[in-house]
Amino acid sequence: MPTRIDHLVLAARSLDEGVRWCEATFGVTPGPGGIHPLMGTHNRLLKIGSAAFPRAYFEIIAIDPHAKQARAGARHRWFDLDDGALQAALARHGPRLVHFVAEVPDIEAAVHRLAALRIDRGHIIEASRDTPAGRLSWRITVRNDGQRLFYGALPTLIEWGAVHPTDSMDESGVVLRALELSHPRAGDLAAALGTIGLSELSLASGAPGLRAMFDTPRGPVTLNSGGV
Repeated sequence: MPTRIDHLVLAARSLDEGVRWCEATFGVTPGPGGIHPLMGTHNRLLKIGSAAFPRAYFEIIAIDPHAKQARAGARHRWFDLDDGALQAALARHGPRLVHFVAEVPDIEAAVHRLAALRIDRGHIIEASRDTPAGRLSWRITVRNDGQRLFYGALPTLIEWGAVHPTDSMDESGVVLRALELSHPRAGDLAAALGTIGLSELSLASGAPGLRAMFDTPRGPVTLNSGGV
């Protein structure tokens, strides 16, 4: 299996706010998701796969106000959700595309290859939850400081077990057509993407950001991370 885009991450101050954003922006209500006791977060999911991005989905994630992070010795949640600048941007402008996650065939090997470039992608954490399609089991990279790296343009890495979240998702009517990245250190980012098998992604030198383009029931929609 080649490395491929697994899912895009949209951060919101609350999950209800994220759902309302999805309905207003995409014209659809996201499907169910789950809770992450280790991180004190919860999510809702939406299938966005296409021929170019098979098995891709969209994650709306927020801090769960009723849960506490259970990861011993760690003070920061994943995806920079505890970062003050990101939280301020979400408060001012609402939910925002902040990151993406790449599915890799061998997560240890991918982490080691990034380490050879002096990039610490974080620890590999194991997690699981039950779904109608079977038990979801996955391994994912998480840094103790919660950083996404390259302003979200270097993906978090994930390796799935036998079941993938999209196996039990209905078609949403939302389709991912393109994902473009930019960063002032484009050469460094290109080397990192290449070493994990994502050299085909569109990457330009410039202000840091992600740009994702979709077909939706409301017509074409483009999301920009805005460098947060």
